Amino acid sequence: MAGSEMTFWDHLDDLRRVLFRVVIVVMVLGIGAFAAMPWLFEHVIMAPCSPAFPTYRLFDPIIDSGAGNEFSIDVVSLELASQLFVHMSAACWVALVVGFPIVIYLLWGFISPGLYDHERRGATRAFLFGNVMFYLGVAIGYFMVFPIALRFLSDYRLSDAIRPIVSLDSYMDNFFTILLMMGAVFELPLVAWLLGKMGLLSRSFFKKYRRHAIVALLIVAALITPTGDPFTLFLVFIPIYALWEGSARLVPPGSTEKNDDPST
Repeated sequence: MAGSEMTFWDHLDDLRRVLFRVVIVVMVLGIGAFAAMPWLFEHVIMAPCSPAFPTYRLFDPIIDSGAGNEFSIDVVSLELASQLFVHMSAACWVALVVGFPIVIYLLWGFISPGLYDHERRGATRAFLFGNVMFYLGVAIGYFMVFPIALRFLSDYRLSDAIRPIVSLDSYMDNFFTILLMMGAVFELPLVAWLLGKMGLLSRSFFKKYRRHAIVALLIVAALITPTGDPFTLFLVFIPIYALWEGSARLVPPGSTEKNDDPST
């Protein structure tokens, strides 16, 4: 490996150049996101506030009997500088999410020279798979989890004397938290695969702790969507549990399983 002939300071200098490129990429994407933020807010970020959002039209006949036509949310800015700060922070988040594959690619270019060929091939597949799963989780969070949670929480009434108004900061915190949590949850198969490659996890673990996992995943689903109806809870639980079962197929079976199960 050519990297073994380089000194520590040479590696440090390469890392400095890579981090400089990462900062430039994020800054350029952030400037673009800042300029496009008014359009993104109107057509993407605030879209779940509209009764015409596709999720509501799809699930209203099941969970609300068409009451979605009356559904509306008033989002207000309570602090003088809230809109400016939200504009800047949202641009940073969008830049990080959009630029995630580029950042990983640049960091991978720094790490890969120090790996063997078979390690590079495996890691390349892992990073590609991880990117796809992350964006799939973000998409499910945006089109399914966040709209349903927003709909339930905004319609919840402790008293008819309380007018439901959502602050801009609260809306944005929940929006990005749910999307990023779903993106992180969808990395479960990648984490399982990596632990399996390291010999720290086997398929027998998933079989042994399946009942415990069902309870834990139900709790995770309840935390992601703090709603009270079983339909919403299981709507989130089903894909998370599917990820658990899929993760089990990505790790090698244990030595005991290999001897006991001829099919493996």
